[in-house]
Amino acid sequence: MSIPILLLMPSSVASGAQVAAMTGTPAPGLPAGFVADTQFPMILLGDQDTQSRVSGFAAPEFAAEPQVAIRGFVDAAIEDPPQSLGGFQVFADPRIEPFQTCIGDRPVGTHDDVAERLDAAGLHELGLDGEGVAIAIVDTGINLVHLRAVMGRTPRFDAVNSWAPPNADHEAGEWPVGHGTMCAFDALIAAPAATLVDVPVLSAKLPGGGSAMSSTLSAALLAFSQMLGSWNSGRGNRDLSQYRGLVCSNSWGIFHPSWDFPAGHPGRYCDNPDHPFMLQLEAMSRGGIDMFFAAGNCGADCPDGRCQNRVVEAVMGASASIDVMSVAGCDVHEERVGYSSQGPGITGLHQMKPDITAYTHFLGSRAFGDDAPDSGTSAACPVAAGCMAAIRGRVSPRTPATPYMMYDHLRVNALVPPGRTAGWNADYGHGIIRPVPIASLFPG
Repeated sequence: MSIPILLLMPSSVASGAQVAAMTGTPAPGLPAGFVADTQFPMILLGDQDTQSRVSGFAAPEFAAEPQVAIRGFVDAAIEDPPQSLGGFQVFADPRIEPFQTCIGDRPVGTHDDVAERLDAAGLHELGLDGEGVAIAIVDTGINLVHLRAVMGRTPRFDAVNSWAPPNADHEAGEWPVGHGTMCAFDALIAAPAATLVDVPVLSAKLPGGGSAMSSTLSAALLAFSQMLGSWNSGRGNRDLSQYRGLVCSNSWGIFHPSWDFPAGHPGRYCDNPDHPFMLQLEAMSRGGIDMFFAAGNCGADCPDGRCQNRVVEAVMGASASIDVMSVAGCDVHEERVGYSSQGPGITGLHQMKPDITAYTHFLGSRAFGDDAPDSGTSAACPVAAGCMAAIRGRVSPRTPATPYMMYDHLRVNALVPPGRTAGWNADYGHGIIRPVPIASLFPG
C-alpha cells in the first residue's frame, strides 16, 4: 500500500524533485521508491536554530544547506515504513482529526457562564478585549455568516492573512458550519475584539490522508511555516506582524498511536521531539507565537471511540510538547469532563501534561444544533487561547514577555480545583485558567 510520508531533504535536491515530479522528468537525487506530492510545496522548517538541528539528519555534503520537508508517498505498510530513502530521513505524516466529542449529555451552562467564570468583565474593565491581537483558528474553517447570526455582530476577520490549503474549495470565512466555527466562537468569549484568522488545515484535501474526514500533519506543517514567516517579517500580501500578538488555537491531534509509525521508528510523530512538526512548534513559540493545543478526548471515564480504549499516555504529539500549552476540559462547575485526556504525557515528550484546564460542554456556538454543546477539549482550547489574546492586548510577545514566560504565568495563576492541592495533577494540570491575575501583573 502507499502511505504519505515527509522526507527531510536539502533544498537543492527537493527543488529538483518537485520540478521533476511536475514535469515527469527524472530528478537527480530523488530517492528510488519516493513519489513526490506535486500539489504540495516544499516546507522550510522553523528558524535558524531549527535548521542547525535538522542539519544533523543530512549527509555531510548537504549539512550546510537549508533542509526542507517534502511530502510524498512510498509503498509500505504503516506498521513497517522505511527509516530512510536514498540516505534521507523519513518522517510520519499521520492523519489528524478534531478533538471534539459529544456523549449525548446536555450542555452544562452557557457561554455567558463561561465568561463569568473567566471574569471576562474584569478583563474588559482593564481595557483587555483582544483588540489588535490575532487568533489563528487552525481547524476545519470558519463560517462568518453563522457567527454573525449567533453573536448578533460581525467579528473582526482577516481574510488576507488567512491560509488556504492546496485545492481549497471555499474562501476564507466561508467554510461549512462545523468544528472550526465552534472554535472561533469560543475564542471570542474572553477576547471579543480579537481578529480571527482562518487556517483550515483539517479541510485540506490531500491524497493519501486516510479518512475522508481528516487531513494529515503536513497540512499543519505547511500552514505553520507560512504563518511564522508572515509573523516575522511578512511575505507578499501576508503580514501578521501588524498585530500586537498572535495566538494559535489547535483543537486537533491523533487519537491512537496506531495512526502513526510504530514505536521505536526514528520518524515517528506522537512521542518524538525531533519530528519536523515538533521542531516547527518550538520555532513558533520561540518566535513569539502563543501556541495552544487541546489535550485530547481519551479520558478514562468516557474516552472517544477513536481512542480504542487507550487512556494512558493519552496526551500525545503536539499536545505533549513542552513548547505549547496543553488544555484539558472542565464544565462551568469546575468538574473535569470525563472525556478529557489525563496525564502524564506520552513517554518521550513532556510528562506534566496537560498544562491547564479551561471550560467546555456549554451552550455557545450552536454549530452542531440549537441544543448541542460546544464540547471536547476542542472547546476548552480556544477558550484558553482567547484568554491569552485578551492579555496580549497589554503585553507584547516582542517584549521580554515571551510565550514561555506567559505559559508559566498561566500555570502559576491557575485556580486550584475544589478538593485538590496546589501543583500539577493528571486531571487538571496546574488548575483552571484565570486570566485577570495575569493581566494585573502588567500595568496598563
